Amino acid sequence: MMPLRFTLRQLEYFIAVGEAGSIALASEKVNVTAPSLSSAIAQLEAGFGVQLFIRRHAQGSMLTPTGERFIEQARAILAQADKLNDMANIYTGSVRGSLRVGCMRTFVQLLVPQLRRSFEDKYANVNFSQVELDQAQIFDALGSARIDVALTYDLSLNSDIDFQPLRSLPPYVMVDVAHPLAGRRAVTAADLVDHDMVLLDMPHSADYFLSLFRNLEHRPRISERTSEIAIQRSLVANGFGFGISNMRTVSETSMDGMSLKFIPLETDIPPLQLGIAMSRAAHVSRTIQAFIDHCHEAADANKLPGIAT
Repeated sequence: MMPLRFTLRQLEYFIAVGEAGSIALASEKVNVTAPSLSSAIAQLEAGFGVQLFIRRHAQGSMLTPTGERFIEQARAILAQADKLNDMANIYTGSVRGSLRVGCMRTFVQLLVPQLRRSFEDKYANVNFSQVELDQAQIFDALGSARIDVALTYDLSLNSDIDFQPLRSLPPYVMVDVAHPLAGRRAVTAADLVDHDMVLLDMPHSADYFLSLFRNLEHRPRISERTSEIAIQRSLVANGFGFGISNMRTVSETSMDGMSLKFIPLETDIPPLQLGIAMSRAAHVSRTIQAFIDHCHEAADANKLPGIAT
């Protein structure tokens, strides 16, 4: 039998550098010193007699064609190792090992920290890591097994994704307190077309928000675009236009302390669903299932963090 030329830890570090594109960024992601990562990569290259990266001082580390093939196999090997861990967890009745959770950028700060804290308090042996992504990146990360599960919306789901709804999220219009519509109990899309709009401009999300006006002859004038929900809220609160959000948050202030008003938007467009997304091809480990159950328990108890009831 040929001796192993690698360790699982080396493969983890190799994948981290390959995904980050540089040793410095990977070092921050996995909380390991850059020299340790460099040493792991050098040992892999020496052990297999191949070059995995092209190192460019200004551009970081780029995978070679050989490295591209190796990283695919490295992910497959780690996935098989996770299955062995999961088998041990089943026999011992424990929940342990790694859990990589992706989350939609628009609500990661709202939802994940409390869910993660309560989950880690319950399962202390789980190595939890979170990744903030947009919808397109979530689908890509699930398909390539860079994350195990994701908290996201049911936007543009394809047949490769399994989605479990947690909560229905109807749309709300956000305005500043001096906005002409601020005193309304509800509004329609037609009420908005003569007002400036601050659009949350992210892949798939922007298409959904603009679809709310699809039956009208005109759309609102988009005064500002941003991919950051915190920036959108501050722009809205300071009078640059209205915004649309499906997250009716507990907080009614922007990051700079200005007040916001949330007004229900009456529409025949189905509300978004907040839920858990997974690749249909993925193995659902005991640890992954424990997190899914944890999220459902919070939703069933109407205790999803940060979302107004």
